[in-house]
Amino acid sequence: MDLLFVTLAGHGHITPTLALVAELAERGHQVDYATGAEHADAVTAAGASWVELPALPPFRPTGQNVMESWFRHYFAAMRATYPVLLDRCRADRPKVICYDATNWPARVVAEKLGIPAVRCVPHLASNDSFRLMEPEETRVIEPDCARFAAEHGVALDVSGVLDLPERRNLVFVPREFQPAGDTFDETFHFIGPLIGRRDAEPWAPQHDDLPLLYVSLGSIMADPAFYRACVDAFGDGAWQVAMTARDVGPVPATFDVQGWFPQPVVLQRARVFVTHAGMNSTMEALHHGVPLVMVPQTPEQVANADRVEELGLGERLRDNEDLRAVVERVANSGTIRGNLDRMRAAIRSAGGAERGADLISDRARCPADPEKDPPHG
Repeated sequence: MDLLFVTLAGHGHITPTLALVAELAERGHQVDYATGAEHADAVTAAGASWVELPALPPFRPTGQNVMESWFRHYFAAMRATYPVLLDRCRADRPKVICYDATNWPARVVAEKLGIPAVRCVPHLASNDSFRLMEPEETRVIEPDCARFAAEHGVALDVSGVLDLPERRNLVFVPREFQPAGDTFDETFHFIGPLIGRRDAEPWAPQHDDLPLLYVSLGSIMADPAFYRACVDAFGDGAWQVAMTARDVGPVPATFDVQGWFPQPVVLQRARVFVTHAGMNSTMEALHHGVPLVMVPQTPEQVANADRVEELGLGERLRDNEDLRAVVERVANSGTIRGNLDRMRAAIRSAGGAERGADLISDRARCPADPEKDPPHG
């Protein structure tokens, strides 16, 4: 084995790595990808061999604090992947382990076996000047960390679970989007979004004469009332709407409602994107120069939405605001258009999958000398 990628679950974590895997495979690297069964087809289509990890169990919140419940749930799922990865890497040692920032067992395995590692960050990066998440939010898993460390004879604390940088960190946003971007050192490489060939998937709008609004709020937002509000706001035929949803009920002829769309292809044609502000969706919109109207659902999405507004790339939909009015204001803003043009230029210069593959290939060639990296983005 040459390279081992590790990302257990989450389309927003898996999808950005696929273009990177494809680029590395085309360069002749043998790439294995450890993930859950639901992503096996995606990683093999990108050119990797699939390594099965235990599935992420369904999340059923317990207690009053949903985020604390989630951290305990996710820690248990990650814990189950550790022995699988350890056995795999002992039997077939990779030159480099490339792991998602939330998949801490891969870091522990790399450290235990002395394997060089590259950390992939599909969200905003953190340092002393900017923190995506404060440690106090995750203290609930301290006992879990202590039990795991004692059982396996490794060092593990809360910081090691959530945000422990490697000597090489690939961040899937341009430096210009990262808060306090100029405070990150040379170990952080801001390579921007990784789209790959997903721009070429088949899809076309039904009404070429109408402006296209794309509505997709990820898997967390499941309130049918919001989708019905979209139908009410745009049902007069002035816009065509592509909406990712299920069980919406009757819709006008100008609506295309499906459970899934090839998002980069839709964004190539969209005038505005109504989104939950997940980082993958945010970056794909900015890559295509599409302004955002945001309905964030989680703390991470709120941070993304804050940054989009700070940079003048879109607006957050506030309570009781008129959705149609906000969409049309964003669509017609010359200021937002100028800001989007500048961000697209920053994304183009960040290097994308080609830059990421250079950095990983260099780590594989020079595993003992990580300081001789190419200039960072």
